[in-house]
Amino acid sequence: MKRALSRKNLWEKTPRCLKSTLGRVMGVVPPAWLLGRNFRENCEFVRRAQWWSAEQSREYQLSRLREILKLAYEKTRYYRRMFESVGFHPTDFQSLDQMSLLPIIDKQVVVENLADMCTTSVVGRNVDYGSTGGTSGTPLHFYLDANRSAIEYAYLTTSWERTSYQLGMPMAVLRGRMIRAHRNGFRHEYDPILRHHYYSNFHTTDEEFHCYLTHIRKIGACMLHAYPSSAHAFAKFILGAGEQVPPNVKGILLESENVYTDQVHDIERAFGAKTFSSYGHSEKLVLAAQCEHSSCYHVWPTYGYFELLDTEGKQVREIGQDGEIVGTGFINSVVPFVRYRTGDYATYAGERCQACGREHILIGPIKGRWPQGELIAADGSVISMTTLNVHDDTFRNVREYQFHQSEPGKASFCVVPIARFEESEQRRILASMNQRLQGQVVLTLELHAELVKTALGKQPRVVQKCMRAI
Repeated sequence: MKRALSRKNLWEKTPRCLKSTLGRVMGVVPPAWLLGRNFRENCEFVRRAQWWSAEQSREYQLSRLREILKLAYEKTRYYRRMFESVGFHPTDFQSLDQMSLLPIIDKQVVVENLADMCTTSVVGRNVDYGSTGGTSGTPLHFYLDANRSAIEYAYLTTSWERTSYQLGMPMAVLRGRMIRAHRNGFRHEYDPILRHHYYSNFHTTDEEFHCYLTHIRKIGACMLHAYPSSAHAFAKFILGAGEQVPPNVKGILLESENVYTDQVHDIERAFGAKTFSSYGHSEKLVLAAQCEHSSCYHVWPTYGYFELLDTEGKQVREIGQDGEIVGTGFINSVVPFVRYRTGDYATYAGERCQACGREHILIGPIKGRWPQGELIAADGSVISMTTLNVHDDTFRNVREYQFHQSEPGKASFCVVPIARFEESEQRRILASMNQRLQGQVVLTLELHAELVKTALGKQPRVVQKCMRAI
């Protein structure tokens, strides 16, 4: 897989034993300095920009869109053809309203035209390979700037500051990271730069949850960062086992899945802290974060250009009306995404927040494209689909995939290939997926021409025919 020589990628490749040694030194250095000047400068910008007037934000968006559209026109074959087909030239771009003159693109457009959408050579040291993992069952591959992580993390940490979070505060993380067991069987890794404690989202029996909870109680005032389904499973364990509320968890950050009211109720009751949710995606087009005073999401106007469109492609302006999120990203100059359909939906809630004063577009509940299907492990653990949201090249030759399960601990991994699969390719994919599942669920691979769909034409991620043991 193509990986840039970035600070983030090099650190992720550092062996766990070396990270532990370095951690003793890094522990006394402020994280903002460890994360680099690019991160610090972006933090300063983002903290100021969130309080800009609507007019300031529009002027910034107009300037950034001019840059992106000019780059796309001059450096890519695809966008030059597309712009010329509708009689558009970037030098004529004078108003945000002119964005509606451009065609909307979708995942299929990127799949078919990726080579013609790149603004630079993808073999460069500052270019990363990216993937969505196939949130609708169809993987999407593209390329990104290597420095986008510092920018995005500045937006995320500034968003999290609306809660009890402060940069440098320990974070208990229960997401998709693969964690190897220590000699005593405990699955935990520590990142001394981010101050993150990682636990295995693939191993969630009552005994393992008890171990995680015991460890979390020892790391001091912290935040819990988790998939909603993972945090909910953890909360159900705490409530069911009669465990005491961990007093040092000051807030819960929920991301990467739809967030449901019943989940929030159980999570906040179990941890005795408020939940906070952000919305984003691998394509780096739109980022939105909840207000500290309500459940609405503020769309960051300086991260990307946000549109909420109805079924006819018109801007949604009526409060309470739903629309599809369409984005044009500002932080990826390798493959510009101009007016890209995300497949996610939200409810329009206004242009300005009366509670906090931010003059950002407000949206209500977000209906994400990532379904919360589950695989059931042999020991009864529930493995959410977001845990398997693979961001490498595992699915480079896969058009669609789906899990069929009728027995705990076993499942069929049903794949629709892009082209003919050699046996070596089948073995590679199966080995990668079984490695991620770490023996909790053993997969067998099946090749299909098409996958199971519902009566409404929807394609579930998991066709589940077995029940978790109560």
